[in-house]
Amino acid sequence: MTANSRCSAAEPPGLETQRREIESLLRECELRAGDSWYVVDRRWFEQWKEFVETGDQNSSSFPGQIDNSELFEDLDSYHLKERLVENEDFVLVPAVAWHKLLAWYGMVDNQPPLERKVVDLPSTLKVEVYPVEIFLCLHSNMENVITAQFSRADSIHLIQSAMCEAFSAPEGSECRLWMKSSDSSCERLRNVHTSVLDACLSSGMTVIMEMRNADGTWPSSRPQITRNSVEEQDSYRGQPGVCGLTNLGNTCFMNSALQCLSNTPPLTEYFLQSSYLEELNFTNPLGMKGEIAEAYADVIKQMWSGRHYSVVPRVFKTKVGHFASQFLGYQQHDSQELLSFLLDGLHEDLNRVKNKEYIELRDADGRPDQEVAEEAWRNHRRRNDSVIVDTFHGLFKSTLVCPECHKVSVTFDPFCYLSVPLPVSKERVMEVFFVSLDPYAKPVQHRVVVPKAGKVSDLCAALSEMTDVTPTQMVVADVFNHRFYKIYTADESLSCILDRDDIFVYELSLLEEQPEEQVLLALYLRERSHYRDYGSGGSSYGTSLFGHPLLLNVRRSSCSQEALYNLFLQRLARYVRLPDPSEELEEEEEEEEDEEELYKTQTNGISDDEDDTENPGPSQTQPCCGDASSNNQSDGTAPTELKHTQPALDRVDAGTINGSPSRTEPVCSADTTSTDDPTPSGDSGSTGDTKAGSEPPQPPCETAEEESEENKQEEACSPSPPASEHPAKRRACRKKKKRSLFTIQMVNSNGTTERGAGEGGSAVSFTSQPYVAIDWDPDMKKRFYNENEAEKYVKHASMEVPQQQTTVQLQECIELFTTVETLEEENPWYCPVCKKHQLATKKLDLWSLPEILIIHLKRFSYTKFTREKLDSIVDFPLRDLDFSGFLLRKNVSSEEPPSCYDLIAVSNHYGGLRDGHYTSYAKNKDSGQWYYFDDSKVTYAKEDQIVTNAAYVLFYHRQDKIRKPTLPAPSTSPASCTDDDGAELGASSSVTMETD
Repeated sequence: MTANSRCSAAEPPGLETQRREIESLLRECELRAGDSWYVVDRRWFEQWKEFVETGDQNSSSFPGQIDNSELFEDLDSYHLKERLVENEDFVLVPAVAWHKLLAWYGMVDNQPPLERKVVDLPSTLKVEVYPVEIFLCLHSNMENVITAQFSRADSIHLIQSAMCEAFSAPEGSECRLWMKSSDSSCERLRNVHTSVLDACLSSGMTVIMEMRNADGTWPSSRPQITRNSVEEQDSYRGQPGVCGLTNLGNTCFMNSALQCLSNTPPLTEYFLQSSYLEELNFTNPLGMKGEIAEAYADVIKQMWSGRHYSVVPRVFKTKVGHFASQFLGYQQHDSQELLSFLLDGLHEDLNRVKNKEYIELRDADGRPDQEVAEEAWRNHRRRNDSVIVDTFHGLFKSTLVCPECHKVSVTFDPFCYLSVPLPVSKERVMEVFFVSLDPYAKPVQHRVVVPKAGKVSDLCAALSEMTDVTPTQMVVADVFNHRFYKIYTADESLSCILDRDDIFVYELSLLEEQPEEQVLLALYLRERSHYRDYGSGGSSYGTSLFGHPLLLNVRRSSCSQEALYNLFLQRLARYVRLPDPSEELEEEEEEEEDEEELYKTQTNGISDDEDDTENPGPSQTQPCCGDASSNNQSDGTAPTELKHTQPALDRVDAGTINGSPSRTEPVCSADTTSTDDPTPSGDSGSTGDTKAGSEPPQPPCETAEEESEENKQEEACSPSPPASEHPAKRRACRKKKKRSLFTIQMVNSNGTTERGAGEGGSAVSFTSQPYVAIDWDPDMKKRFYNENEAEKYVKHASMEVPQQQTTVQLQECIELFTTVETLEEENPWYCPVCKKHQLATKKLDLWSLPEILIIHLKRFSYTKFTREKLDSIVDFPLRDLDFSGFLLRKNVSSEEPPSCYDLIAVSNHYGGLRDGHYTSYAKNKDSGQWYYFDDSKVTYAKEDQIVTNAAYVLFYHRQDKIRKPTLPAPSTSPASCTDDDGAELGASSSVTMETD
């Protein structure tokens, strides 16, 4: 248990027992409706896993108390951040596992446990991390709004009951509810027995309750807060199809796909002419009882009525979630994945084949391609016949060759869209901060080019060319929240480092000592609270991390308290000011001495009889002879995991770290130099005096008489007086000593005080990376620590060089699609001759193309080692995309349709892997004008705006099927736009495009 734990329980079991118990619970607990699960910060959980797998009870990887701070928007309301991702930002643990972890480690004070219920959603059970937060009000007083949270599995009746109670409705009064969405439209909640999910209620919506009047009438047939649909029809006449789609909350992916399909002429005309009514298939077991087709038809008819600025596709979203659980809720998704589901769903709902017959597929077995292709297409149409097949389906030839027996298997398979790869660069651009040995040099931000599959050593080598520092003098670390999230070894893969990580590269000085005589020290900065934490029997000060941590390579022999103090002063010289001679620190220390003593002894667990010395630091702020010059050589090459049996830091036990060393070094005079510990050349820190004399200022050296008097005072204080001596005498002795700017603490990798430090004497031993922290009193920090200067950095010239945007031709992507490739181990082919799975070679060739050709650019690359989004610009033609060179049949007969296409729509994705925003460009079928659709906002677009690195899914229309526009081109004034209420939650309300 930690000293500050709020949970009083028995000592936790051994680490192996902890690991086994929690892993067993995670593996065996199943989701059951109504059960509670808990949200835990992933970083803390990963730290705990490392602790129980590789640590021991005193390991520096001890995770400390459960801390979910990073999951909250702020620590006042404790609202969860939006768009948190499971297994990236948090993990879910069952209640029994949570209570064990809480009993063993406790939780950060005042943080609420994040308990969440398992809800039974259509076709799936799910932990409801984000309950629905709804605003409730009365129709008669819509200014009085209260906020309430409901599960998606709750009924509307439950909401009505809660409102009756909250607003003190008379018992037995008749009520009805209205639902107000983000675009101010209103709908009646007629069925109170339906669930919140089925009613399409989502966070941010308002539910309005009205009560029947005494005369039997309702106060309003509809709340007077909406843009009445009848009034809208009377007041607005717009271009059909030029209509926005309201964002219901992270539904931009759906809106983008719908706008592209809406501007696909043959499909839209099919629905506008109500042809779908005769072809709805309610019995298809693979379909959705016609509900997807009907919901899509409703959206299309509204968008093309010319009477709406924006349509709310709420019912459609609900239907999609019903039949495809992956789209439940309001997380971000992929527009191409929705498009794939929607086309398949529309096909099955509109399949003209009511009873599908069984058809055995045959291999080519040497038959002519033409014969095999026609047979395959006939078989496909015997089971699949719909407007989707008519419009979007093509045929490609698949050739598989066994690497062992060389069996050739040829099949012809239908496709609905082409997913084409992008050429992948083998290099990667990384941005890192380089921290020099020179304490007066600001960190420098560099942009380096490294091999995508390279190692950390490659990063150091690339940075070495810019800094003239050898790679062996560098150590790379990921800094997160003022501490080291990870310190990398030279042979680790660069794929472990994400683009969003803050990577710092520290210069290390080369020490003459053997590696076992060196210590790679991780230094944190902490600020102490003004108050003490008296919980759980402890009375130590609370601390919080701040600033940038440092890595220093020091000699074991130089790990005395005084040497470390001076070394840290040197490394912080750029932003830590030394006291002027006129600034007195003794009086403050006298007032706080009792607290100072308590803080140091209680925090480290050192008893008074072991070390009563309470000198908080060296007797002067100038560096000392001997150790000072050697210690400013911070850093060297040391792996992340250093195995120290009993380093010199062990001798700097809790008493030494926070008290005074057993001996006091003489004060250096201004021209004193060290003779027994010379400083290697190239260490810009040099001796403590050289730069300290001018920057920052330091007090003058004492005279010999003052020095003698000071030493006498120290001798009177050291060694420590016995514990029986009255504390007042000890304080009187200390009164004349100078106070240090900060104190030094041994901590773990999280920056929290080592558990059990100092128990039974020198109990501290490092089996891995050692960490220390310097603790600042708030007042001292305010006076001597320059936060503005500490945060400054400079940009290297490499940051000013614009990154070259890679441009590839669409034809190159199609050529890659038809290139021979070897199957992956996860997806082998069963060879009928060898009678076993083989990693065969596979080649795809285009055989026939549909009227509407959808091309999906595979920008999202996922491998076992990397995940990335490719931002290359794909140069695709807006007109005359000729596929004749890619079709397998070079001599196309006159009966075959041409293979030239014109672009009609583009789905765009802006952003990275975890977040982003979808928009679309589309060409109106009636006017031929291009428009830019950004949720509910619609604007005119020019053709030179369309080709960007955001293009994700392309829609092409075959030229022989394109009809001429039936309407004249519109004026160049901006198209009518909706209000901004539909802007995506948590994202910018508009997208800044490179082409604008």
